[in-house]
Amino acid sequence: MDWTDELAGQLEWHWRNQLRPRLDGLTDDEYFWEPAPGGWSVRPRAEAASPMAAGAGEYVIDFAYPAPDPAPVTSIAWRLGHIIVGVFGMRVAGHFGGPAVDYGSFRYAGSAGEALAQLDAGYAAWLDGVRGLGPDDLARPSGPAEAPYQDYPLATLVLHINREVIHHGAEIALLRDLYLQARTRA
Repeated sequence: MDWTDELAGQLEWHWRNQLRPRLDGLTDDEYFWEPAPGGWSVRPRAEAASPMAAGAGEYVIDFAYPAPDPAPVTSIAWRLGHIIVGVFGMRVAGHFGGPAVDYGSFRYAGSAGEALAQLDAGYAAWLDGVRGLGPDDLARPSGPAEAPYQDYPLATLVLHINREVIHHGAEIALLRDLYLQARTRA
């Protein structure tokens, strides 16, 4: 069995057949829509709504450490920012030679179109990296970039990233459904 093809193919199938088509037509209003009071989003720096908002540009992403309990409901913008930076960007940097990125140094998108371009680029870089892994690469430890899971095989990380994209993508799809219903009833 070609495990590289299976691991990459799982995410690729989901991306092409479910997630990416569900993002087509995303508007700026949907991107920034906050479904509940006190939520977190990506917003202009002067409007940050959390104690540790981060970002290098005009827009920042809300967050706090430790996370509040219960955690705030997050917008599509926040969820896309998490996938772009924490799921794809940091892992591409840590494992495939991509540019260094973290939540504090990233320039968050001020529009849905810009965020989708960032998402597409992150996905492409991750998938290219995974497609370049051989059996020995998949078996080696994930390394210090993945502390405290640095001793787990890289294949385990790839499966985790697949789960993260599927999970957060489903949340984004639900938010789009809720947005449409809220606007239809209004």
